[in-house]
Amino acid sequence: MSQNPAEAEQSGVARFFDSRAAYMLFSTATNEKPVVAARIGAELEQIGPGPHALRILDAGMGDATVLTQLMRRAHQGFTHVPWLIVGKEISIEDVRLSLDKLADRFYEHPEMVFVVTNMYHREAPHLIPSREEALADLSWRTIPLEGSTAYEFSRQIRSLYPTLVDDWAVRTSPRTGNPLYVRPSVLVLYRQDREFILDSVIPKPGAAERRYDLIIASQPYRARTSVEHKMRTVIVPLARALAPGGRLVVVHAHGDDPGLEIVRGVWPDEDPFQTDRHVLAEAAKDHFTEPGDHELRLEPLSDEEAIFRYHLHAMASEVQEHIGTSLIVAAWNAATYVAQIDEERLAEAISSGRYIPATREVIRKHQGVWFNDEVLVVSRVPKPPS
Repeated sequence: MSQNPAEAEQSGVARFFDSRAAYMLFSTATNEKPVVAARIGAELEQIGPGPHALRILDAGMGDATVLTQLMRRAHQGFTHVPWLIVGKEISIEDVRLSLDKLADRFYEHPEMVFVVTNMYHREAPHLIPSREEALADLSWRTIPLEGSTAYEFSRQIRSLYPTLVDDWAVRTSPRTGNPLYVRPSVLVLYRQDREFILDSVIPKPGAAERRYDLIIASQPYRARTSVEHKMRTVIVPLARALAPGGRLVVVHAHGDDPGLEIVRGVWPDEDPFQTDRHVLAEAAKDHFTEPGDHELRLEPLSDEEAIFRYHLHAMASEVQEHIGTSLIVAAWNAATYVAQIDEERLAEAISSGRYIPATREVIRKHQGVWFNDEVLVVSRVPKPPS
């Protein structure tokens, strides 16, 4: 008998949405990342740099596709402003993919400090582990990049990969099955020829409260996770790291789309997206209770402002003339990845073949497949002009 998702989370059963292969197929088969980057990029018009630099935290960097696209857009508006970019990521594979994208960013925007850390949401903004024993084991590497070309930067960044394997070692949580860091790690990169300009921006080891002008949290938690957990472990600690005038942009799946129709074609009662922005906004009243939290506000976004759509890639001929196996597999993978279906139920649906007619019917009905994401924005009131 298969476990329900809540039981699977508690027992540590491997979950489908943690599968590397499923993630990679979803990323390449949909345009989710550029669409998310564009939506978050719109928030750049609402912020400005704080003292010394524009500070951005990506609290779930992944392979940095969203972040690097956002950085290109930020360069247009903050061309000669120093940047501090911090990316939180626990997967060494994604860290490598992210760092591979940085050489061109250092070339285009020389006044940039880029930091990668594997710490938790409550720790990553300030680059300080919360436990004393973890602090004693902290690995902190500061690497000034020599030269002035993307090729030179790329060679030096790639030479770091063997060292980072140990820094980004993980263990598995016996409770949730999620990866946890073995030791907290920080990697700081910047151009050596800009060291004088960036001296006040480059993070140094030690206790320091850091505030950010923009914080990104794209798909930072499980859809089925409790409201309490989402607020306590993700939204609240990130919101408290906002600088005056800063904005936290949380993106999560919304449902009410053909992707969910596919899932319900196999499991009619499936309802993974029960916590929308309104539920989280209501919960914020009970969680933003510390001194300073009165400066935080959840932006009252309409559905038109908050909900946006991305698509499964498909040629028109595939949808209109012949819905083939490859399109069905890509659509099914994307739908079950977004809905976070656990491995055991997924295997049963695949072995029975029930997913094939369910997926084909939805593709034919809508002439394709799309998904809805929702954005929640928390802002901190700006300081009054002096």
